Amino acid sequence: METIGVFFGSRSPEHDVSIITGELIISGLRSLGYRVVPVYLDKKGTWFLGEKLGAIGFFQQRERNFSGVRGYTLDLAQTGTLVFRPRSVFRKPVVIDIAFPAFHGRNGEDGTIQGLFELLDVPYVGCDVVSSALSMDKVLTKLLYQQYGLPTTAFVYFQKQDWERDRSAVMKRITDSLRWPVFVKPARLGSSIGIARAENEKDCAFAIDVALHYDEKVIVENGVAQCLDLTCAVLGLDDPLPSLVQETAFDRGFLSYEDKYLKGGGTQTGKAQQSIVIPARIDAEASERIREYARRVFSLFGCSGIARVDFLYDLQSRQIFVNEINTLPGTLYHHLWKASGIELPDLLSRLLGYARERHTKNRVITSTFESDILRESNWSGKLKFLKEQNQP
Repeated sequence: METIGVFFGSRSPEHDVSIITGELIISGLRSLGYRVVPVYLDKKGTWFLGEKLGAIGFFQQRERNFSGVRGYTLDLAQTGTLVFRPRSVFRKPVVIDIAFPAFHGRNGEDGTIQGLFELLDVPYVGCDVVSSALSMDKVLTKLLYQQYGLPTTAFVYFQKQDWERDRSAVMKRITDSLRWPVFVKPARLGSSIGIARAENEKDCAFAIDVALHYDEKVIVENGVAQCLDLTCAVLGLDDPLPSLVQETAFDRGFLSYEDKYLKGGGTQTGKAQQSIVIPARIDAEASERIREYARRVFSLFGCSGIARVDFLYDLQSRQIFVNEINTLPGTLYHHLWKASGIELPDLLSRLLGYARERHTKNRVITSTFESDILRESNWSGKLKFLKEQNQP
């Protein structure tokens, strides 16, 4: 039987959200009969493995006892599986056949852990390195939207050094290109952390200062005065399946962290039923357009396994604006898939199947190339030239 490693936590502002997603996946996989290894990365980047990490109650304790769940090192000499070797001679190595990342945000959802899995030739669930990295960056995402004719709101972006060098110049770019209200966001962060709505220059400047605490790059976007916040999840590989469209209510001008995870149990977990409408209260034509846009985005970014695409729907003009991509939706957006006819056990089984299928396909691709470039006869003249160039 395969052993599934569920990876969660990590050095990210979305660390705690990742724990919730990780524990849901662990519970769901165990109910299917899989051997599951919880792999937790704390906020400092320390790795922990152990059964006690597979219960949400452990993380709800103020004082957490990590005895018995530390002392493993990843064997980088092994490929095809992840082998964690204990530092104690009294414990056995832990071998993982398939990785199931449950990270949100930086250091996990952005292609970093996916790169490790690729190097070690281990099957893993979800989007690959490139699609994860691209989707993590809101600026690159919107630039690709523009390049491929996908409708999105107008935006301005800049680096921390631009803001520190000349605030007035950056603010002029914003006021010349956008209209109030605007939304200020860290470019590479999720869960609405660091996001603010600004009605004027003073509020905008303050929001930028806050956003720069979370990222070196900031994006400022046009607001949509009267809009619906809509979401469509996507599942699959070459022929992706879009979910129903979800409408999510919010109180503060945008869907905040509190709305997503705290108020009424959170919209991202599917518990805040009073704030969620499935299917969304839009006409059939608009719903189908959104589902098709979601499919296009999923394929354009090379996503695989699962992703979620967010939209803004202008109630006055009935325009659809493609917003952000999330390559690992919080709690897999299992409530939306359930409403779309796919229960959590089936969702998890499909995701594991896609991971195996992609891994098998990638192994067919040639990753080596035989050449004579390192033969001594080919290098003798070049080495002599290099030595001559390096002489004083």
